[in-house]
Amino acid sequence: MSKAERLFHLVNLLKGRRTAVTARDLAETLGVSERTVYRDIGALAAQGVPVSGDAGVGYLLAPHTHLPPLMFSPEEAIAISIGLKFVRAFTDPDLATAATTAEQRVKAVLPDGVKADLERLPYRIPVLQSGAEERDRHQRVRRAAAEYLKLRIDYRDEHGNPSVRVIWPLALVGWGDHWTILAWCETRVAYRNFRLDRIVGLVETGENFEATETINVAHYYRTEFGFEDI
Repeated sequence: MSKAERLFHLVNLLKGRRTAVTARDLAETLGVSERTVYRDIGALAAQGVPVSGDAGVGYLLAPHTHLPPLMFSPEEAIAISIGLKFVRAFTDPDLATAATTAEQRVKAVLPDGVKADLERLPYRIPVLQSGAEERDRHQRVRRAAAEYLKLRIDYRDEHGNPSVRVIWPLALVGWGDHWTILAWCETRVAYRNFRLDRIVGLVETGENFEATETINVAHYYRTEFGFEDI
């Protein structure tokens, strides 16, 4: 159990109690030492959680305490912030908006010290306007995959050769500098991967597809690479 998970469980153990809970009882429930409980109580206090009591008597939360729904360790908050920046820069407009809102909500429940750490992060992930068309395609493919809609795409391969394919979009796969669509290609009757930035035209066919035991993401990775998924 991570420290963040332990703090979350500790708060839940203290919520709604009318009598103090001893460090010994808390330690037994959490499967840690009493010394760890004392440190965790101190960590909660540092985050602004109003825990009262002492080592000899036990601990209580102040009545009617309003607690944030989530608590993150500094490292978890940093990881979430970086991940949301990637979403904002490399997915689509709807997810970018959601990422901005989510980041604001995460920051709202963080202690001031952790917020300051986030402001000092060296990571910069710019949103480039030149990728607006690709982000629009990303959004359309994401929705088609979620709704099991077949797509007809005009595609250019790495040599610039054109082709028209009808595909079942199964997954969007990020490779750092580009996205690919993992798809079942009706034209080739096989799995294919299509780079999003090489699609020059995309329309919905109006038909739905249904993944089968032999046409799905897990089957692709199992048969191609020997593992279930990524």
